[in-house]
This record gives sequence, structure tokens and C-alpha cells, in this order.
Amino acid sequence: MTSLGSAQAAPGEVDTGRLPVGETRDGTAVGLPVAVVNGAREGPTLYLQAGSDGDELNGVGVVRRVVPQLDAAELAGTVLVVGVANYHAFQVAEHRNPIDDTKLNRAYPGDSDGTSSERVAAATFDAATRADIVLDLHQGSTSRMIEEVRVRCGSRHRLHEECLELAKVFGCGYVLDQRGPDGQLARAAPDEGVPTVDPELGGSVGWDERAIRKGVDGVFNVLRHYGFLEGQAATERQTRANGFEQYGAPAGGLVDVAVDLGERVSRGQTLFTVTDVFGSVKAEVTADSSGVFWRTRRLPQVATGEYVCSVGTDVDTY
Repeated sequence: MTSLGSAQAAPGEVDTGRLPVGETRDGTAVGLPVAVVNGAREGPTLYLQAGSDGDELNGVGVVRRVVPQLDAAELAGTVLVVGVANYHAFQVAEHRNPIDDTKLNRAYPGDSDGTSSERVAAATFDAATRADIVLDLHQGSTSRMIEEVRVRCGSRHRLHEECLELAKVFGCGYVLDQRGPDGQLARAAPDEGVPTVDPELGGSVGWDERAIRKGVDGVFNVLRHYGFLEGQAATERQTRANGFEQYGAPAGGLVDVAVDLGERVSRGQTLFTVTDVFGSVKAEVTADSSGVFWRTRRLPQVATGEYVCSVGTDVDTY
């Protein structure tokens, strides 16, 4: 019998339940929606998590598609799933947990006696570190972004190559290979010996069917490559950025972006212009380095210094 919260599944079975993480302000128990898919045959364990940021819905869409397609009778090993990690943020469609104004993916490995987010992080980290590999599904939130997978452990980490392999197998086409901030699951879990990556499935608030389909394909690619399911994983070379440059607006106004997501840019190439509401150009911003146009804001209006776009730099393939 394999358990995650109240979900319990014997070999060849699937069950869903709740993972307790505390109570709401009126004393109602809070439990994250979880699933256990326990394969009929022995094998490795995958931990799959979505909704770490409450407004990033594409990962939830992936979970909704993947779990019904998993046949425990055909599976070797176990898949542990947390369908919505940031419960409080998801309820109000916000990025951060409104109880403690915290981004969950900066709270790992968590604290079972800590703040609301630290308690969620501790509970989900305990589940993640039971696994052999971890997929923490994200998206670009309010920004438009290419589909990519982030390797956050850092190039000197002992599991760097394993994380790069996992990112390649997931297969979004682009990989950001850059050490992440403290508190990210994709940084903390490798320290415990578990290869972990952070697929970023497109961007902008909403429900992107194309990005969801890519995420579903990525999960099943992982399941085949690592022996959970029979069949050959479809892998191909990935475009990897080892650096990330962000650009802000030098003036307030309306932004006109000059390049498309995924487009290669050269140093000195115009990335965007800022105009006033009458169309007069106030500023033009060019690329400091060559790379791939990775991410851009969704709405055109900006204040001075506000984020506009990002370029992935130091680009190669692997």
C-alpha cells in the first residue's frame, strides 16, 4: 500500500485524497488534492506537482489530463501527484499565498511548524523527496513566455547532469540552465539526491491548450524514458540558455515589442520601443547580448523601470 495524505493505493490501483496542511481562518481543515497511482509492477517513483503559484493554471491542466490516462495495471513504479500545491493562492487566483504574502516556490524545504507557506512546502517536500525524480510544473504567470524547462540546481551540483537529462527528456525545446533562488523546489530537492526540474509551460494568466498539450507530452515522455511505461521516449536536442538578461522600461508609456518569442537576437538589435499615448517614440531598447528572446510582458503599459522582457544568453544545444 502506498499513501499520500488520505490517498491510499495498493499495487495496480489509483486513489485520490487530501494532504493536510493546516486550517483556514474559520478553523476548516485545508488539504491539498493528491493522487497516488501505484503500478502493478515494481519500479521508480515520480513526484508531479502543479499550482505552486496560484495563478499558474497550465500545470493543473496537465495533471487533469495525465492522471485519467494512467493505467496502474500497465505502470511500473509509482506516480505521486499534488494537483494544487498553493491552496490559498489558487482559491483567489493569485500568485502568492494571501495568508502570509509568500511565494511558495521560495519556501522550500519548508517548516512543519512555520508559516502557512512553510507548512505547505514541508508537506510537499516530504512527498517529493520520497521520489526518484520530480517535475514541478509552472508557467510564466502574467508574462508571455516560451515553453521551457528550468534546471535550477547549478552547474556545479552533483546532480546537474541528471537534471539536464530530465529536462531534455521532458522536451519543451528550450532549457534555462541557471542556478535558481533559495527556496525553490528545483534547488532544494537535488540537495536531497532527487533530480528535479521546473517546466515552465508558456505564460500569461489563463488556460493555454497548446502549452498544456506540450506538458502532457513531456510527462509521458518522462514516464517512458525512466521505465514507468513501455515505449520509446521521443527526445531531441534542446536549445539551452545558461544566462538570463532582463530589460526594464527607461520611460513610461506604451511598449511595442520588436521581436517574437523564441527568435534569435543579436547584440544591438532593437527589442522594444516605448511611445507616449500619441505614438511619439520616447525610448528604444536594444539587446546587450546575443541570445534567444525568452519572455515578455503581456500588457503594453509600463512605468519607468518596469519589467518588459528577457533574453536567454550564452546559448548552446545539448
